[in-house]
This record gives sequence, C-alpha cells and structure tokens, in this order.
Amino acid sequence: MEQQMFNNSSILAWLTYYAEHTQVDLRKVKILDITRKNKNVIPTVESHNNTLVFTDTGHPDIFYRMWAAGLGECRVWYNEGSDPSGHIYNKPVREMINRGINASAAMLIINPNARSTQKIGMRNMNFSRGSVHYVGSEIRAVMLSKMHIDQGDNLCIISGESIAVEAALLAPEGTIIAVEYNKNDRRTLEDNTHEFGLHNIEIIDHVDDETMKGLPVPSFTMLVASASMEQEIECLLRLNPHMEFMIYTLDFQCAASLPALFEHYGIGETEVLQIEVSKLNSKRNFVAEPAPWIITGKA
Repeated sequence: MEQQMFNNSSILAWLTYYAEHTQVDLRKVKILDITRKNKNVIPTVESHNNTLVFTDTGHPDIFYRMWAAGLGECRVWYNEGSDPSGHIYNKPVREMINRGINASAAMLIINPNARSTQKIGMRNMNFSRGSVHYVGSEIRAVMLSKMHIDQGDNLCIISGESIAVEAALLAPEGTIIAVEYNKNDRRTLEDNTHEFGLHNIEIIDHVDDETMKGLPVPSFTMLVASASMEQEIECLLRLNPHMEFMIYTLDFQCAASLPALFEHYGIGETEVLQIEVSKLNSKRNFVAEPAPWIITGKA
C-alpha cells in the first residue's frame, strides 16, 4: 500500500484545527493533497469556495502562480509549523507571492468568487499563443461532450493541444498523456500547462511501447488523423484492448475510410459526424469555419 504523508488521522486533526479557528463550513471543504502526484491547485481553488491543501516543503512559486492566475484576493489560513496547533495566520494571496512552503502542513484557501461550472469549449484567447492553430471553441465543446470525461479518467490526446488542456481540467484525478510530435507545439502546450496550473498532463513526443511505458493506461484516445495513425492505434490497442477512440480529420476521403479501418482493428460502435460552424463577422456576413469529421468507436 502506498505510504501517504497525510493519513486519515492527520487529516481529521487539521480539519479540527481549522474548525476551531475559522468560521468555515467543513461540509463544503474540498480536500486536495498535493504531496501526491498530478494534483492541480489553481483549477481546484478556482472552482471551490473552501480548499484545504495538504502540501510538503518546497513549491517556491505557488502563491505567485495563484496571484498570476487572478486569485490574488483569495485568503489563506495557515500556521508556521507542521502540526495543527499554535497561532493561525490569515492573509490574502497577493501579500504572499514572495514566499513558498517551508513546512509540510495544511493551508485553508478561501475563494468567495469561486465558480463550480465546468469549463467546456473555452475561448481560444484563453490559451497561450504559440505555434498551435487551435480548433474552434464550439467544435471543441462538442468533441469534449462526446468524450464523457470523468474525474479519474486517463486519456491519450494526440496533436490536440487545447483538447488536452480542457481534458486535464475535467479529469483532475486522472492523467492526460499529450502526444506532440512538433517541438514548438510541445513548448506551447508546456506554456499552457504552466498558465493553467496543470500537473496531470504528461507530454511525450511520439507513441510507441517505450514512450508509453510507466504511464497510466488510457481508456480513451483522441487523435488527429495522420500518416502515423495506424501505428498509434496498434500500440494503444496493445495497451488497452478495450480502448475507445475519437479521430479528427478535415479530409473527407480519410473520414470515409475510417469505418473500414476501425473494423479491421476490431473497433465497433462506429459513429461518423461532421461539425459545421458559421459566425457572423463585423461586415454582417456569415463566415464558415473548417468543418471537421469526427469518427468515434470502441474496441
């Protein structure tokens, strides 16, 4: 069994400590242990009024990054030791940007402006500018809705940078394996993971048995159709014979050939759809965006 720095007894002790020193409603506290891998502080604080964060030493820029993400007015309740005892301090994040975490402890972060709504189909302006040409937000919203992402899902996203970011927000307890063949696209995705405070994205540069070794086995793969698509499908099916797939393509001939390709690999329940979006521009003309084909199936 995995050894945990914070067990049930210590968590209860910290909850009691904050219950005695604050007016927080413990029924509405989100517990987040960032001593364990792949935990996202910023998205969690953004979506919860009360977050109890269990942390180890280090994290020198944690408050600066929260401030940069627009959480400067959140208040942090904390003490100076590693035990739930002694004097408790209360400061806004904006006054703590020059300090890190100097002890293994728990801090209570209060965000009165939290929004619990899920972020699906975010505007492209929210993502880091770089080498990536992002798919339209409306198209991304449809794709994400068809992926049915649960909080603990492990997913593989191939050449779908904005999809990987939003999937990581929707699956905070899971892992997103993001595959980027282009080094500039990898750099842009790294910028996005930093800006959004995401720690549950693993970025690799290609798909094969070696690069996937040691990573969580995904249950769902979204990929952009390419010359390496069949090799990717074969490798992913070796990892998970029951993999679900979603393939994005702007090529009609490719889309038309995919049902037969799915059948060849034993992938059933195939569905093919096309998404068309037109927007009214400043000249009051409707401008059509690229209309991709989305093909889904399950092995």
